[in-house]
Amino acid sequence: MGLAMTLGSSLMRSNGPKAQQVITLYTNSIPGSKTATDYKEVATTGKDGVIRVSKVTTPTLTVFKPTSGINAHAAVIICPGGGYGILAFNKEGTAIAKRMASWGLTAFVLKYRLPADQIMEDKSVGPLMDAERAIALIRSEAGKWDVSPDKIGIMGFSAGGHLAASLSTLYNKDVLGNARPLHTSLRPDFSILGYPVISMQKEITHMGSRKALLGNTPNQALVDQFSCELQVTDSTPRTFIVLADDDNGVPPANSLRYVEALQTHHVPVELHIYQNGGHGFGGHNKQSPDDWMKRLKHWLEHNKLIAKATK
Repeated sequence: MGLAMTLGSSLMRSNGPKAQQVITLYTNSIPGSKTATDYKEVATTGKDGVIRVSKVTTPTLTVFKPTSGINAHAAVIICPGGGYGILAFNKEGTAIAKRMASWGLTAFVLKYRLPADQIMEDKSVGPLMDAERAIALIRSEAGKWDVSPDKIGIMGFSAGGHLAASLSTLYNKDVLGNARPLHTSLRPDFSILGYPVISMQKEITHMGSRKALLGNTPNQALVDQFSCELQVTDSTPRTFIVLADDDNGVPPANSLRYVEALQTHHVPVELHIYQNGGHGFGGHNKQSPDDWMKRLKHWLEHNKLIAKATK
């Protein structure tokens, strides 16, 4: 049996030296939200050690400041995956953030609301709303976090990868309204995708994610809108993608079509496909001796987002 808890309050109660700051994403009411008194957030820790968060009603950012003694003055927003039904909060969130903080990045783990008709007027834009709010908030307060406003990226795994790709391609679709700071760009400066859901097209999508986000019978216009490979433009941010060829959860065709679209629009992209690894390997692919996050670190160095190691 898993251990149930409220994740945000648990983090805030920790008063030790390694306690992380948790920021509530919205200071006032959440636009487009509905109240459901019987809808309460739950987090369970499975036998595999993964913390799975569901029924999020109060989205937050958990902050990991640089721990290396060097500040790259760059930030990344991390979106854990889970089929738009749960968030694998530590495996695809806090564990990744800790390592990136050791490289000099300021990492923010986004606990975003999962699409639900009970708490959202339009569940298809609920997660995107939280991603837009996250980047708008960090960029508008960049000085507070000692980061450059033009070095803020988005990262996501699986369905969280779809959210990251959605922000990277739909940032001009402002769903925040008054919750957006004035004159603040919603465009990420870079994008990092781990075994991402990209498309909502029936032949290659992850149907669980599609049904959770768009419902059982979405019209084709909505399907196309959230098929990120169809929304790429010349202004889509440079992208790093990692996945495994034997991924039976999200077909690799998702990433391949996205790469093709990026190349068509001359957007710099780096792609790493491991022969084995399956789906959901997080920061460590146990079926490969290679450390894919070292590849990511090299990419960040190459793009001058973090300093090159001296050793």
